[in-house]
Amino acid sequence: MPSSSEVNYTVRKTGEPCTKDFRVYITAGDDIVSPWHEIPLFPSENEPQVVNMVMEIPRWSNVKMEITKDEFLTPIRQDIHNDKLRYVPNIFPHKGYPWNYGSLPQTWEDPNIADPHVGLRGDSDPLDVCELAGEIGPVGAIKRVKVLGTFAVIDEGETDWKVVAVDATNPLAGRLNDISDVETHMPGYLETMQEWFRLYKVPEGKGENEIAMNGELKGKDFALSLIARCHGSWKKILIEPTMKTKVSMADIGIEDKNLAKQLMEGCRSDDLQLIDPLDVEKYHFLNSDWPLAASCPGRTIDV
Repeated sequence: MPSSSEVNYTVRKTGEPCTKDFRVYITAGDDIVSPWHEIPLFPSENEPQVVNMVMEIPRWSNVKMEITKDEFLTPIRQDIHNDKLRYVPNIFPHKGYPWNYGSLPQTWEDPNIADPHVGLRGDSDPLDVCELAGEIGPVGAIKRVKVLGTFAVIDEGETDWKVVAVDATNPLAGRLNDISDVETHMPGYLETMQEWFRLYKVPEGKGENEIAMNGELKGKDFALSLIARCHGSWKKILIEPTMKTKVSMADIGIEDKNLAKQLMEGCRSDDLQLIDPLDVEKYHFLNSDWPLAASCPGRTIDV
């Protein structure tokens, strides 16, 4: 049986980009697979520091895409808040997300228990991952990434860990083995990352997020332990289907291939890109009077 690193994952789409109907599905061979439940966390037993990452938001994109936990086969779709599609604002000098952003399959931050390090419950999502230096891939791409470390964001009273990783195929991965190496080879990057997560909701009229544990960055070993713990929490979903959380795959069988086959027939493999509406393409300049934000017309910065 081939290892997961040899599986040819492809992206299939339904609906029009930047609409509520748009979905990104992932196929392995002739089957649609759940990016949350059916893509393995570890692509190889021989590389314990390397994990699979599901690409949700390519670097410099504003479209807030994420795995949809409450739909059959958990496709990736644009997040909706107050019945409106979500876009992440540009906070000067950044354009959208400053890194490739996604999640780790087969992980879950348990909302039923307090995180042992932060003291607040998990956010009921797969672990988030920030990939530092790889190519900008499409939404739904499966990347092999090398785990370097992690830090925790307190987002609306919940624990939201961010795993820091580098594309395992990038030449820089040979020089990045732990979180301390990032500052050596990419000075200022981690500080900027934490600042971005602290401020990115301010232009929406919300307060600043808090970086937990006084902004402490945890290294590779801690991050791998966190991933193992959240992998264990994910396993509980499959054996305890009565858990009070939106985890639809616990209630709808992955083995229902007839439904998946019908879904596949309606998918397409075009390369239509997610294009931000003009009113999203503006920069926000955050000042000492936060959460007030000034903005100017966008499409003026060549990124």
